[in-house]
Amino acid sequence: MEGAAPPAPNVWDTTAPVPPLLSDFGILFSSPRCYVPLNSASSSFISLSMKKALKEDSIVELKAKLRGRVIEPHDPDYDDARKVYNAMIDKKPRLIARCADVADVIDSVNFARKHDLLLAIRSGGHNGGGLGICDDGLVIDLGLIKYARVDPAARTVIVGGGCVWGDVDHATHAFGLAVPSGIISTTGVGGLTLGGGIGHLTRKCGLTIDNMISADLVLADGSFVKANAEENSDLFWAIRGGGGNFGVVTSFTFKLHPIGTIYGGPMLYELSEAAEVMKWYRDLIKTAPDDLNGWFAFLTVPPAAPFPEHLHLKKMCGVVWTWTGSLPQGEETFKPIRAFKKAALDFVGPLPQPTLQSMFDGIYPPGLQWYWRADFVKELSDEAIAEHVKFGKALPSMHSTMHLYPINGAAGRVGKHDTAWNYRDATWTQVMVGVDPDPANNDKTISWAKSYWDALHPHSAGGAYVNFMMDEGEERVKATYGDNYQRLVEIKNKYDPDNLFRVNQNIKPSKKGSAVSA
Repeated sequence: MEGAAPPAPNVWDTTAPVPPLLSDFGILFSSPRCYVPLNSASSSFISLSMKKALKEDSIVELKAKLRGRVIEPHDPDYDDARKVYNAMIDKKPRLIARCADVADVIDSVNFARKHDLLLAIRSGGHNGGGLGICDDGLVIDLGLIKYARVDPAARTVIVGGGCVWGDVDHATHAFGLAVPSGIISTTGVGGLTLGGGIGHLTRKCGLTIDNMISADLVLADGSFVKANAEENSDLFWAIRGGGGNFGVVTSFTFKLHPIGTIYGGPMLYELSEAAEVMKWYRDLIKTAPDDLNGWFAFLTVPPAAPFPEHLHLKKMCGVVWTWTGSLPQGEETFKPIRAFKKAALDFVGPLPQPTLQSMFDGIYPPGLQWYWRADFVKELSDEAIAEHVKFGKALPSMHSTMHLYPINGAAGRVGKHDTAWNYRDATWTQVMVGVDPDPANNDKTISWAKSYWDALHPHSAGGAYVNFMMDEGEERVKATYGDNYQRLVEIKNKYDPDNLFRVNQNIKPSKKGSAVSA
């Protein structure tokens, strides 16, 4: 009709040209965190800034700017879009921006700042505390920004902020190369990396951050910068362990290691042997060669193949091993390990590295209820082992567990002030998780995890690995960063003085002002 206003732009017009996601500026990431009690209704925790109603025309304008999609509560896929890995987290954002490239990230960051919206950043959505989602604010979802470009000659890989580690393993394994990461392949690259990165290859290759060469970020003022040893070196220091406090990382460049096939897998022992196994393991891992990694666990055997039927649903203890040297050396290395005690189950042998990395994906799918407590540990005393065994015998559900991850070896030889990650002198990071598919069992699993942590915390080094923390308060964050905390505050003052990026284990700025621009 003549004189009628033109229709609002259709941002999902499939005839519109879409830029390739693999452009030099086609990625984004950061792993923030939301400070809302786990079981609270979102409507009860609307911050003052959230009470400012967003005008519809501003949302229409954002939709028109982005190549990706903006999802609102009335959209049919909203509930699926707001889900994160931990189903105990049930938060309802006002908007979810599925960014297609860095330009989308810049526009989304600017929109959140302009409208005083709480801002959360999600890569894989795997964070224990659900810190890739928030109530009433804007979520930047990086899941569409996936690429992994391997340079086999330089032994580097450039990774998009929306990748999970399975994407990276798939790309790098074709060249017999690997980046040290975690133990679940569905974990997001961004969150794990920015918090440190602990897993199967830690003793050989260091933390994931020790293998980060460079990163691209969108800052709080919407500017785009590169951070590495030469450019914005203070920011590069901070993002290696400082979490999502400083910006949205849109691309990572990692160093690769020649690791294709490992010798590894789980060995399980009777629970009655747990104290003896823990003491033996404690002494072994302290002096083991870097090629040998093994993390200890209390667990319940899943009632499915490949586990033998007679072990199904049995509470046990065990070590998940990784040997990164040659396979003949692996066979020799495991002779004394096997001679120590006959394992009830021995699945250790040659494995492609991605197979080990994804071995537990099926046991821990998205949608379980998780509660986490953690600490760094320097010494594992006989008294601490006695407490571990007590709670290991009382696992409250099949999925609940305790893990002790070694962080000595190559990771322990990096100086504690070389990156923001403070506990380089610890031997393990310890985590106890109450996990169950049924929300009706939350009280039981949470109580077990809290009581377990209360009993072992006096034996700990004080702080905890940020990727294993829930909302535990400012003092706990300070304890985790120790004497690196003040430098982190100074860098926060420079790059995010108004604390736009605060849905995380937050490092609060000490002053407000203008953020640095590129």
